[in-house]
Formats: sequence, C-alpha cells, structure tokens
Amino acid sequence: MKRNRERIVSFDNEPLILVDEDDNVLGYESKLTCHQGRGRLHRAFSIFVFNRRNELLLQQRSSQKLLWPLFWSNSCCSHPRQGESDMQSAQRRLQEELSINVRLEFVYRFRYHASFGDIGAEHELCSVYIARSDGPVEVNDNEIASWCYMAPETLDLELAKNPEHYTPWLKMEWPRLRKEFWPRLEAL
Repeated sequence: MKRNRERIVSFDNEPLILVDEDDNVLGYESKLTCHQGRGRLHRAFSIFVFNRRNELLLQQRSSQKLLWPLFWSNSCCSHPRQGESDMQSAQRRLQEELSINVRLEFVYRFRYHASFGDIGAEHELCSVYIARSDGPVEVNDNEIASWCYMAPETLDLELAKNPEHYTPWLKMEWPRLRKEFWPRLEAL
C-alpha cells in the first residue's frame, strides 16, 4: 500500500459554506464551528470510486478525525471550501486523499444530520458522486488509516451485520445507490 505521510490537507479553520435547505448560501464558518454541538447545515460531498469489477474503494477514517475516527466509510468525503464548486472540491479532495484523478459523475444530493455522542455532529447538504478507477491508490495518512476494495454484496452484508463499524452517511447513501442508481454505476 502506497502512503503519503507528509501532506496535511484538512484544517479546523477552513471556511465551509453554510446553506439553507434549498442550497442558498447563508455565509461561511470554520469547519470546527460547523461540526460543534448539533452542527450547522453546510455543503459536503461523498465520492464512491469503483474498480472494473464494481468493487467499492472503502477507507477507514484516520484516528485523528474528530467525528467517527477509525470508522469505515466511502472512498472519499469532505466539504467544498469558500470559493469552490462542489465538483472542484471533490476533484481536489480525491487527489489529496487517494492520489486519484478521475471524471466524477454527480448522482444526487440529500440532507442529513448525525450526532457523534457529545463530541459534535454532521449536518450536511451532501452531493454524491460516482467514478470508476483501476489506477494506483496512494493514501494520505493524515486522512486515512486503512483502505480496501469490497464487493457490493459483501458491503450489503457488512452493513446489515456490523453497522456500528461504518459512518452514518455511508449507511444512508449506499442503499440508495444500490436501489436507485446501480444501472448508472454499471454504465460508467
């Protein structure tokens, strides 16, 4: 497994985009503030990268993460920063975390709220993207503890048997991808 141990790409003070339920920009706030307490609604994105066998690239979040450290999640997820479009930020972050540069396809957007005990919460208007890549993966140690490819049927079983090991957004996004959007993925 190739690793990139040096690059810090996430900062508590990076300005995230606050929005209302209709995605109208309300202002900007630091990442830390957006995730404190019950969280403030902000833009986010989730990326699902599949190889040619339709296996999903999963990542185990770094132990350094404030929310859901060492939980398994989809290939990449983060937030657009002030001045970035969702697509620009998704492309940037995929490169920063996994050294992957692929064409992303927008699938859908949804709003969710999930608390991580008393530590904080995600409250996001999240854009979901899919992509296909068989290229090499080089993980950023500051963001990712481990990674693997997993067959869709295996992930279905894992989420049913061991949901406590996975992030809440993955548990919301994956069933919808499987049920509503699987033909789009297979057509990539």
